Order: sequence, then structure tokens, then C-alpha cells
Amino acid sequence: MFGSIFYNLWGALLGFTIYFLSTLSASAIPLNSILGSLIAGAVSFLLMYPIRFLIGYCLYTPDDQLFQNLDEENEMLRNNAVSGQTESAQRSSTVEFSDENAEEIAKVVQSMMNQEIR
Repeated sequence: MFGSIFYNLWGALLGFTIYFLSTLSASAIPLNSILGSLIAGAVSFLLMYPIRFLIGYCLYTPDDQLFQNLDEENEMLRNNAVSGQTESAQRSSTVEFSDENAEEIAKVVQSMMNQEIR
């Protein structure tokens, strides 16, 4: 929960003051104004608890310990993805050359070299 009990007391004082000042001139009996103001102060005191809870909930930042396992898991997944990509690249390059005959490749290379010389 955000803050301390003093926030509740400030809320009660604010509620009391606003209600008292708004009803002071309207009522002829000051006792009604004082009782109403005390009730408004008590209600605003109690309303400060959920307000403080909501503020604390909005401002809460979790500890790094909660995310430590996630970081390790993400790193393992990243390493697996990188190693999987390199293995697939190596497999595809060997597949390309295994389909063709080595003699045919040598002939193609020779013909290309002969074309460059001319």
C-alpha cells in the first residue's frame, strides 16, 4: 500500500474542511454542519484506503528476482534458435553439392577459368 496513515488523516481533514465550508452558510444550526463534517471526514478517511491501494498498485515495480528465470530461459531459446539456423545453413549447402557429381563441377570450373583467360 502506498504511503502511510497520514495520507488517510490528510484525506479526512480535506473531506471535513470541504463539507464544513460548503454547509456553513447554508444551515441555520451549526450542529448539523459539524456532525455532517465529522461524517464526511470519517468517510473520506475510509475512502483513502482503497485510493492508497490503487496508487500503490499502479506504482508497483516487481523485483528483478521474478524475471531471473525468464532471462535464462530466453537466452537458452535464443541460443537454440541461432544454432538451429547455422545447422540448417550447413545442411542446405552440403545438400546442394551432394546432388551433383564432383566431375561435373570440376568441368564447369575449368570452363569458367578458360573463359577468363581468353
